[in-house]
Amino acid sequence: MKTSKIKYAGELRTECTHLKSGKTFVTDAPTDNNGKGEAFSPTDTVATALGCCMITIMGIVAEKNNFELGHCKADITKVMESNPRRIGEVIVELHLAEGNFSAEQKKILETAALNCPVAKSLHPDLKQTVTFKY
Repeated sequence: MKTSKIKYAGELRTECTHLKSGKTFVTDAPTDNNGKGEAFSPTDTVATALGCCMITIMGIVAEKNNFELGHCKADITKVMESNPRRIGEVIVELHLAEGNFSAEQKKILETAALNCPVAKSLHPDLKQTVTFKY
């Protein structure tokens, strides 16, 4: 089954549709690559997907281990490289509710995040710098 469809909207913008839900988002070329930078760039979505996947997988393992993930957020920094132009590093700062987790639960969450499907799908040359802040 197909996952999504993408339509070129002109002016270096795409319109993306998730086929199962019908939800949409747009991408824009960044200002440092001839675009307007008015939406996520394709490389922004890759970097953001890493954080989304980490949080989702932490939620799954918390549920499976009978504890709540609770309030969790991530700050993402994408570092671009040139020759060739690519993402060189994604910095993920995961912020979790302070004092809510035992040492064992922290280990479960951190292991899950670092081994999420997106993390394991990215090229090994792409540096992933991940910090957990409780």
